[in-house]
Amino acid sequence: MHKLSTKKAFIAYALFGWALVLVADRVSELRVYQGATIAILTLAIASIILLTGYSGQVSLGHGAFLAIGAYGAAIAQSYWGSPFWFTFLIAILVSAAFGFILGFAAGRLSGPYIAGTTLALAVGLPTLANQFAFLGGETGLVYDAGSPPARFGEEFTLYKWFFWIAALVVLISIFLLRNLLNSRFGRNWKALRANPTAAALAGVNVASSKILAFTISAGVAGLAGALLGMISIVAPSAFPLSLSFTIITGAVLAGVTSLLGSMLGAVVLVVVPEIADAIAHRLGDSEKISTNLPGFIVSALLILTVLFSPNGPAEAMRKRREAHAKH
Repeated sequence: MHKLSTKKAFIAYALFGWALVLVADRVSELRVYQGATIAILTLAIASIILLTGYSGQVSLGHGAFLAIGAYGAAIAQSYWGSPFWFTFLIAILVSAAFGFILGFAAGRLSGPYIAGTTLALAVGLPTLANQFAFLGGETGLVYDAGSPPARFGEEFTLYKWFFWIAALVVLISIFLLRNLLNSRFGRNWKALRANPTAAALAGVNVASSKILAFTISAGVAGLAGALLGMISIVAPSAFPLSLSFTIITGAVLAGVTSLLGSMLGAVVLVVVPEIADAIAHRLGDSEKISTNLPGFIVSALLILTVLFSPNGPAEAMRKRREAHAKH
């Protein structure tokens, strides 16, 4: 089965984006907000897929790059008066710079060492943010997307504006990532993940490839962080360590080698709490059940995914389509 050409993929992404806009106009404010959350988590999961699924590097603290991107964007807006759309570029550059620095370690470390380094970064960043007044402390910084254009009418709410921004940015980003991963760089990263020694003998610069993957992955995560700050707040409480584990969970559920599957992982992460609330309501609205059930459901899904579809449902479906096409 051949991959879609760039032109066909662009048309498919554009049509999908248009369908999302139409749906957003016909659903409740809560669903629109959830849609924006799904879009942001999709981009965050995609950054893990690029890093782990393609280059074979493991990050347990990727939420730290989301925080760096969010703070970079908020600082650019609050202190420098940067236009809102320009702050996205700031978020990408600042987080990519941190990723580049860690990438040097990634070029020399592997396995649990680099994973532990990113985990330490995610643990330490909230404390660090509280030490500097210009970062806003516990209350954080204001990051304002502005009001929707008046020409959209009074019924066009702020949440719809958030959704439009998130959906547009994420669709463009995923499209660009798709092209990148289908290019020579993506092939080099796959070779690196499969067998670093063989990749080096084939002419792949292992250290440079690892650094590049880490840098781009961090930049993508930083952009997701700026979008997350847009719909919530830019404060330590918005980027806890659990956010890193949530992103990893979404990547495993999607399949760490499936870029398009990142949306499936994001949908699961957003839908599971609602399913848990519905079950808890039927069981008598127990606070203990409401608190613990979402984690239990996600854990069960993770176990089932690892047992029956180690590369994720999206990858399994892709392989079945290819096998069917051959016959």
